[in-house]
Parts: sequence; C-alpha cells; structure tokens
Amino acid sequence: MQVFKDDFVLLIEAGFMAVKKFDEDSARKLFLAAHELRPSHSVPFVGLSYISLNKMDYEAAIETLEPIVKEEPDNYLAAVLLGIGKLMDKDLRSEGEAGIRAAIGKTDDPTVKNLGDTALLWSEKDLKKSKAPFFS
Repeated sequence: MQVFKDDFVLLIEAGFMAVKKFDEDSARKLFLAAHELRPSHSVPFVGLSYISLNKMDYEAAIETLEPIVKEEPDNYLAAVLLGIGKLMDKDLRSEGEAGIRAAIGKTDDPTVKNLGDTALLWSEKDLKKSKAPFFS
C-alpha cells in the first residue's frame, strides 16, 4: 500500500471526474480506494457526499457531511456542500443558507466561494418560489 500513498490526490480527482460523467460505481470505488490509502482523511467522504447530492439524496449527503463539518470547521468545501444539502429541505433551508454564508465568508478559495454564491442565488431565485420555475 505504501507504493500507492502518492496516488491519493489522483484517486480523489478521478472520483470527482467520474461523478461528472455520471459513473457512480467508479466514483464510489475511487473514493473508497482513496479512503484505504488515508483512512483519517475526510476528502473521500466529501466525495461520497457529492455523489449523494448529484443523486438528489440530500439526506445521505447531510448525514455524511455533518460530522465532517463538526470535526473540521475549516473544511469550507464540506460546509458549502452541507449547506446545499440543507437547501433541499424546506425546514433546513435557512440553516443551509446561513452555513453557506458563513463558509464563503471565511474561505479564500475562489472555487468554494463561487459554489456557495451560486447555491445561494439558486436558493433565492428558484427554491424559495411557491411554484417550481419550470412549471410556472
């Protein structure tokens, strides 16, 4: 296993690319392989939660991300993804928005900021409407 330690980042990147290609099986295997290489690292679980969000299984995403955000309050990507999961539940929407705002206010990562800003705009423009925008 020691020979593959340097492949951790490659496995994570490949996992996110597999999610983008809608290849859940490969993505899951890649994230779990990364977890085997670094069992204490949270990024493989962030990847698994990303799979859940892409499947609109926000409950699973929230369940995976909450312990990460609690244990790693400076993991702003996890915090924004957790907020996105909460946006999908009307009862948790305001909590999700607050979490996203807090995360993007603390991070310097432009990608995380952009993701958070886009999620907040989506919430404001579409999720808060009484009717879904495509049925209006």
